[in-house]
Amino acid sequence: MRTAIIGAGIAGIASAIRLAAKGHQVTVFEANDYPGGKLSVFTQDGYRFDAGPSLFTMPQYVDELFELCGEKASDHFRYQRTDTVCHYFWNDATRLNAWANPADFAREAEKVLGVPAEKVTGFLSRSATKYDLAGRIFLEKSLHKVKTWIGWSVAKAMVKLPFYDMLSTMHKTHEKHFPHSSKLVQLFNRFATYNGSDPYKASGMLTIIPHFEHNIGVFYPEGGMHSITQSLYELSLRQGVKYHFSTPVEQILTSGKKVTGVRTHDGTTHAFDRVVSNMDVFYTYKKLLPQEPHPEHILNQPKSTSALIFYWGIRHDFKELGLHNILFADDYKNEFEQLNQGTVTNDPTIYINITSKFTPTDVPLNGGENWFVMVNAPCHQGQDWAALIPEIRRNTIQKISAILGKDIEPLIACESILEPREIERRTSSHLGALYGYSSNNLMAAFLRHPNFSSKIKGLFFVGGSVHPGGGIPLCLLSAKVMSEME
Repeated sequence: MRTAIIGAGIAGIASAIRLAAKGHQVTVFEANDYPGGKLSVFTQDGYRFDAGPSLFTMPQYVDELFELCGEKASDHFRYQRTDTVCHYFWNDATRLNAWANPADFAREAEKVLGVPAEKVTGFLSRSATKYDLAGRIFLEKSLHKVKTWIGWSVAKAMVKLPFYDMLSTMHKTHEKHFPHSSKLVQLFNRFATYNGSDPYKASGMLTIIPHFEHNIGVFYPEGGMHSITQSLYELSLRQGVKYHFSTPVEQILTSGKKVTGVRTHDGTTHAFDRVVSNMDVFYTYKKLLPQEPHPEHILNQPKSTSALIFYWGIRHDFKELGLHNILFADDYKNEFEQLNQGTVTNDPTIYINITSKFTPTDVPLNGGENWFVMVNAPCHQGQDWAALIPEIRRNTIQKISAILGKDIEPLIACESILEPREIERRTSSHLGALYGYSSNNLMAAFLRHPNFSSKIKGLFFVGGSVHPGGGIPLCLLSAKVMSEME
């Protein structure tokens, strides 16, 4: 079967591997001159930065692609489990090291926050059970196929419906478990941002997310996050996948409700039996399928949040920081209220990723650190970013300096900035929303576009804007779900 894939994001590359392994003749068309989409890399003044996703969980989904092709993953892609999940900081000088071992993390939470260790381990155990019962159904299967809902595992999951806290919010669920520790509630609330959602609105079902980090683990790929892209890209080449970079697709061609091929920006028509779009589903319809009806009820759902990212080369070593660091806002609820209003609070929660903690060659020979500094931001809705960005930058520098007890501005050796408009331009993510659509609605999982078209035979969808959602693990799973459809 001749198959075209539109977009060489991580879901597009994974789709190419899976379909090539099944015997498809796969061709990938990518508008950029590099593979990986958001999962890319750049160097500035001797500092190397992973430009996009910085957290690596569920590595088995990467390993699986090598195994599918009869290769040993460790021969081409290596990673290690980190001893610490994240370093947490609050404005009142509270600091907590979230150890990777759940028991150690629980003891640390008891020591620092006064929460009984058994409460923490019990919560993490509950998170794991939720995932085992229902998470695999919602994430690893199509929610839009009848066969998904037939079988003993589904019946077993349905019996436990009250256990999932679906009718509660994440915040209320966390408050119920940790009524005397607003800081621990805030720590677990932040997992809503993993799919660009609001913990004060998102369903308590999303409390399965901590399981990925605290029970399975956080991992660091040798050479940084971009090695995920590079290793899978090279694997796809070994499987015979062909790539056309700097080649935007202008239209998906159809005839009689069946895919017939694609037309590229130079007017060339290419015949295919199957087309898989790794492009944002909004633009897939609006730009590439003008001749077909659009599912407006799906395309008009509320968007996820975006991000404002500062890439800073820092002329200093901060021993108190690790690979992953979170500096929390005092008023977390207000932060999300501001995001919902299209702006950013003066006291934002700040995430700092520093790969030089694991890869010293990511910085110049004279030392320092490569900081990936991210602040949650609304998607682009016509805001005056020229005014907002300098203000957010000032507040970010002031907050980091106060918490670390050192003025960091003179230490910034180089800087690049990525904001919602540029995210949209580089990756065709509608309005710069990082995860497509938010998961604030109880039925959000069912309202995401399926991985196939029910109207056009031979048309399929992968990536963060469709089922099961955004982030590396879910994008990889979208490719798996799609590849199992015929």
